[in-house]
Amino acid sequence: MSDAIPVDLHALARWMDKEGLGKGPLEDAAMLGGGTQNILLRFVRDGRTYVLRRPPPHLRKNSNDTMRREARMLAALAGSDVPHPALIAACPEEDVIGAAFYLMEPIDGFNPTVALPELHASDPAIRHRMGLSLVEGIAALGAVDYEKAGLAGFGKPDNYLERQVARWQGQLESYREFPSWPGPEGIPGVAKVAKWLEDNRPTSFQPGIIHGDYHLANVMFRHDGPELAAIVDWELTTIGDPLLDLGWLLATWPQGEGPAAGAVGVRPWEGFPSADELVEHYRARTSRDMSHIEWYGVLACYKLGIILEGTHARACEGKAPKETGDQLHASTVGLFERALRWIG
Repeated sequence: MSDAIPVDLHALARWMDKEGLGKGPLEDAAMLGGGTQNILLRFVRDGRTYVLRRPPPHLRKNSNDTMRREARMLAALAGSDVPHPALIAACPEEDVIGAAFYLMEPIDGFNPTVALPELHASDPAIRHRMGLSLVEGIAALGAVDYEKAGLAGFGKPDNYLERQVARWQGQLESYREFPSWPGPEGIPGVAKVAKWLEDNRPTSFQPGIIHGDYHLANVMFRHDGPELAAIVDWELTTIGDPLLDLGWLLATWPQGEGPAAGAVGVRPWEGFPSADELVEHYRARTSRDMSHIEWYGVLACYKLGIILEGTHARACEGKAPKETGDQLHASTVGLFERALRWIG
């Protein structure tokens, strides 16, 4: 193990031997970009390419559980219409390489927030179709019968919507442990948005799988066209209301008001569908009640804004880079301003 490759390759090879996953040394090991926390390592063994995913070297209290949940979700999605990384094998134990991990097939695709290939950058019609295929990914995910897929008990769908505002209010209040943080007063309309969400909450929903952080930065597209290659980064996946994934997409979607509040940037943007087109495309592919879709967009702004504000609070205390904290606080402000426009 080295600083360049933070995985014990010899220990990994011994585990793969026991699992019957090829023979011989692990070759061409290289770190992959994507994501800011977890480690992605690509390597070749016995002529087959693998991608390993594990938590960061400095584990958080739930890092290993997150890896185990991700692996369980990817296993459950095998054979479904959902584009996802194919799971090869998972190691829930932490004593092999120091953390739970799993191996998956490499994805032949690109992330659009990094750069668009010439094919996609040169054709607005292809970019339009990219947006529609993005919606089709979560429509397919929401259509999976999670109980038949073996995911009963994976989440807590009971009172899922009722728990949301209080859960994230509590998260925001927890940032007061950082005395230098100026407090929620720096976020426009935080109390107004919370009250609106409580007053306008849908009375029922159809439980299903949610990705939990669905936007352009967490998908990969095919090199040869506009279709999704895979939905990635399943850290926040659970059983809840799948319409929140669509709300999350709307909350982070550029809408003619400058850079997206959730820091999603794709250039060129011309040709991508409008937010209304995304909603209508989803509506045609679901049996779910879409009459409260704006509520899910506002909830996504609320939830994502509070998550991002956590880094700002840590930065105020010197526990994260100031520049990053300032940038994410600006995103939080943008998300709440968007929510306030939506609720009027």
